[in-house]
Order: sequence, then structure tokens, then C-alpha cells
Amino acid sequence: MNVLYLHGFASSAQSSKAAFFRTRLEEHGVAIGTPDFNQPDFSTLTITRMVDQVIEAVDAGPAGPVALIGSSLGAFVAVQAALRLPARVDRLILLAPALDFGGNRMRALGDKGLDEWQRTNRLDVFHYGFGRVMPVHYELYADARRYDSFNAALGVPVQVFQGRADTAVDPESVRVWAEARPYVELHMLDDGHQLLGSLDYVWTESARFLGLTRSRPSRPRDGAPQA
Repeated sequence: MNVLYLHGFASSAQSSKAAFFRTRLEEHGVAIGTPDFNQPDFSTLTITRMVDQVIEAVDAGPAGPVALIGSSLGAFVAVQAALRLPARVDRLILLAPALDFGGNRMRALGDKGLDEWQRTNRLDVFHYGFGRVMPVHYELYADARRYDSFNAALGVPVQVFQGRADTAVDPESVRVWAEARPYVELHMLDDGHQLLGSLDYVWTESARFLGLTRSRPSRPRDGAPQA
């Protein structure tokens, strides 16, 4: 089995969730790749570059099917990469998926904020991977608007974990997206965007979904336990 973990916006390949999945998968003898979307430069980040990096990582890895685990913006990228690689990607695990990254998420800046970002070509954000404020160019927003995850028709099984108390991603929009697709297994959790209080549950269900254990789902699609 080939697995890639796709980190979120202003995060890194060394994030706590990336390390969590790496440890758990290696206990089952499964290696995991973690593309670094901050390279070559965080300021020039775009969705297109991220998708291309995923494709390069898949092509450079072992032959065979690939499972993508995407967190937040990494989940948005996982959906787009799966559309580009239908012969290789055979399942997706999406954690707090920022499915409307180029829409409502960025429009929260307001027209004035977007105009200023476009004029200066600079939006300062706190980068959790580097531990400091860093700029990102306007092309991130312009490029993200060229991608549509809400109307994406995926031909592979998808597992989604979404926190009900998430303030970065709208839980209801994730629910609507998941329930419109019969191949999506949705787990709504009493947790926030990072899902750090639910990782043991997330791993139990992910391991089953990846075929690493034979356990049945512990709860219905929308019946995940409280974190």
C-alpha cells in the first residue's frame, strides 16, 4: 500500500498529524510520503503547484494504488489530485476538508481585503510550520478559484472526518458535500479544526478504511463519539 499525507495551509510535512499518521502506519509496516508544499517558497504557493507536487510524488513512488490523506487545504488538493490520477488514487481520507478554499474561505477577507491583497500581492499569515508570520501572494486565491471541489465527481471511496466546532471550515458545507455522494463515509466529531482530541478514533476508522484491520465501523456515518 502506498500512502501520501498532504498537509494543510501554513502547516508543514512535519506537523503533529503527519507525525501521528506516520507512526501508526509504520506500526503496520506501511511507509508514508509527505510532500512539502512550502517548497520552493511558501509565498508562491498555489493549488496548481500543490497538485503537481502530489502527482510527482505518486509518479516517483512505488507502482500500485495510492491512498491520499489530506488535512484542510491538503484535503482540497487530495480531491483535485484524485481527479487527475484516476488510475492511481484508489481512496481518500479527508480531515476537516477545506473544500471551498477559493470561495467562501477566502471571501471572508471581504472585497476590501481581497482588493488590498491583489494590489500589494501580499497577505501576511501566521505559518505554524515555521512559527512566524509569512507573506503569500495573491495568485494563491486567483488559482484556487479555478478549481471546483464541490461539484467534483470522484470514482473512489472517500472517508471524511469533520469537527462540529470547526471555525476554519464550515461543518455544514462538509456535511452537504458528503451526503450528496454515496461513496463518502462521513464522521462528524465533537472537535475543532485540528481534530487533535479525536485522533485515536480517526486512526481506528482510518485503519479499517485502509484495510489494515478487519473491524467494522464503530458508529454510523454521523454517529462518531464525542472527542
